[in-house]
Amino acid sequence: MDYQNAQIAEIYDLANPRAQDTNFYLSLAGAHPCDVLDLGCGTGTLCCALAERGHRVTGVDPAAAMLAVARSKPHAEQVEWVECSAQSYKSNRRFDLIVMTGHAFQILLTDADALAVFETMRRHLKECGRAAFETRNPRGDWAAEWSARPPFVRMLPDGQVLETLEITGEEGEFISFKTSYRFPHTTLTTSSTLRFPSREHVAALIAPSGLVVRDAFGDWDASAFEATRSREIIFVAEIAHDSPPARRSA
Repeated sequence: MDYQNAQIAEIYDLANPRAQDTNFYLSLAGAHPCDVLDLGCGTGTLCCALAERGHRVTGVDPAAAMLAVARSKPHAEQVEWVECSAQSYKSNRRFDLIVMTGHAFQILLTDADALAVFETMRRHLKECGRAAFETRNPRGDWAAEWSARPPFVRMLPDGQVLETLEITGEEGEFISFKTSYRFPHTTLTTSSTLRFPSREHVAALIAPSGLVVRDAFGDWDASAFEATRSREIIFVAEIAHDSPPARRSA
């Protein structure tokens, strides 16, 4: 998805309003102020909600256009915003909670990218901290569901945007699609590919980083993951007890 495009970034929140996932990650942070790192923070909805509750928040995203929207929101001035990828983020700070939300994990199309993100999490996590992220359950027929979805109409101050999605390919763990946004005076089209790894594959990728999965939920109500029924796989990981100390960032 071309989130570097300012027009697409500006309508992101219309297509992705605050929902149960935000409340789930807020509950993980808890009521007591703590240090939170949001990798792939997008337009900063979760970051700003965390900051409003007194948490010390760092939001990381590679798209300047998305961060520009984030910086315009209430409580944004309380957040440290960093423009870079989750794979390349480095800091001397350590965090109580590290999250990757909005199914951002699914844009990591190779094992190498996923491993780099897990290394980022391990390096920046406090010894008693937790890392959490989600991916859609690959048992679902997502391509068929999305193909049957009617166009969405998004209302803007200067008119409406018609959003349509077309599946362009399916192969193994991957689904590719094209999204079109018809604005009053122009149409923008983006192409995307998402990966749908299994729970077992993700767990195998986490292990070399020194993290271990402590919980796997199937929905935002924290119900247990069921392979044939759950729509989500929500991972909560911690540092393995036998993991060597993380390398300090330069």
